[in-house]
Amino acid sequence: QVQLVESGGGLVQPGGSLRLSCAASGRIVTISNMAWYRQAPGKERELVATITSDGSTIYADSVQGRFTISRDNAKNTWYLQLNSLKPEDTAVYYCNANLRPVLKPFGVFWGQGTQVTVSS
Repeated sequence: QVQLVESGGGLVQPGGSLRLSCAASGRIVTISNMAWYRQAPGKERELVATITSDGSTIYADSVQGRFTISRDNAKNTWYLQLNSLKPEDTAVYYCNANLRPVLKPFGVFWGQGTQVTVSS
């Protein structure tokens, strides 16, 4: 069974940094797009950043220049480096992947979420 497990969330002061990780485990043939989403209280889940299999990236305007998404294909792991954090970045961050499990077609998988709180 495929699982995505996030780590690295926590409480940080404005201007600080965090690094989130998402590790995919299970019988996986390949992972195409990897992404990070976030959901703040009372708001809809939104795309933060995505990275394709060839390393192309897209960022939400609100995080452009502050966040960096990267991936390690050998480890089926991807990361989100969060710099210059602002209180409005406070949210539950979810990792997401379009991947193909063994003997199954491509599908979309989600992690359980990790809380990021930016507060002084």
